[in-house]
Amino acid sequence: MNGLLPEGFHDRLPPHADAAAALERRVLDVARLYGYEQVDPPLAEFEESLGQRLKAGSAKDAVRFTDPVSRRTLAIRPDITAQIGRIAATRMAHHPRPVRLSYAGQVLKLRASELRPERAMRQIGCELIGRDSVAAAREIVTVAVEALEAAGVPGLALDFTLPDLVEQLAPDMAADQLQSLRARLDAKDAAGVAAIDPAFLPLIEAAGPFDAAIARLRAHDTSGVLGSRLDGLEAVAQAVAGKVSLTLDPTERHGFEYQSWIGFSLFAQGVRGEIGRGGSYSVIGAAGDEPAVGFSLFADPILDARIANGDRRRLFLPFGTDGQAAATLRAQGWVAVAALDAEDSAAAQLCTHELRDGVPAAR
Repeated sequence: MNGLLPEGFHDRLPPHADAAAALERRVLDVARLYGYEQVDPPLAEFEESLGQRLKAGSAKDAVRFTDPVSRRTLAIRPDITAQIGRIAATRMAHHPRPVRLSYAGQVLKLRASELRPERAMRQIGCELIGRDSVAAAREIVTVAVEALEAAGVPGLALDFTLPDLVEQLAPDMAADQLQSLRARLDAKDAAGVAAIDPAFLPLIEAAGPFDAAIARLRAHDTSGVLGSRLDGLEAVAQAVAGKVSLTLDPTERHGFEYQSWIGFSLFAQGVRGEIGRGGSYSVIGAAGDEPAVGFSLFADPILDARIANGDRRRLFLPFGTDGQAAATLRAQGWVAVAALDAEDSAAAQLCTHELRDGVPAAR
């Protein structure tokens, strides 16, 4: 028998699995201090529930199969956000708003991308259901940044976008033309944008460092349509100014298909691609659409870059070490590995320290 896994799947071995657990714990601990209570939805559920809970969302990336019990189609979650929306709209519909929820779990994509070849990934996040105000967005961005800092992720950068900006600026444009314009703006295709409507060309030029980009957008907004939107965006950015590098790409829509007035991507020094994404969106409930704002972190690229692994301190206890002494050392925070026979050694147990004359000493 061999140890091959399907394409896009992987084992995470020691000490990297321990690092994954530590990353998750540190992120969720920060979220808990802000009032986000953890929920744990199932890996799979009915396809129609998973695909229809978020406005403009879908389950197109989900792996589907037939449940032998109900004979209905089930889907393995490609994202946990929709499940949090379901919980908030059904099981916690009675809960006063806003409701703050956190989560962590495995997701499975139907297909991998060139940038991210993994299909099975770990997702950690927070959702604030019942509000998508400036204050709510400020809190979500603050929690995301503080959680990553607590996890030891260095060189953070945050890139904002305004997912429904084009719709706001062109409310009367035909749907097919609007779709084409969004695609050309997303691709930064100046010639294509000019062919549709040259008035939107300044939006391409507005992308860049946050302060300069905001200034260019304000200069372009001669009618004042974007005034309150840009004021809100600046207020959100101010919450983490000085902690992270800030940029703005006002027309970026890739990955923000169900976000509304604000979206953001998180990046870190030494990590290829984004490590998180968030923004405002709508949850579909029995009483209609409900506003929400949240973020999801992608643990795998952080762990693969080896930037949040932490210390691996293991203390070797020679054969015959007193049990009470071992318990005291563990109470002090040591990972104390006891020899099971006289032939065992610190090297064999991958220990960084060993107990000598009752005192931990580096090897």
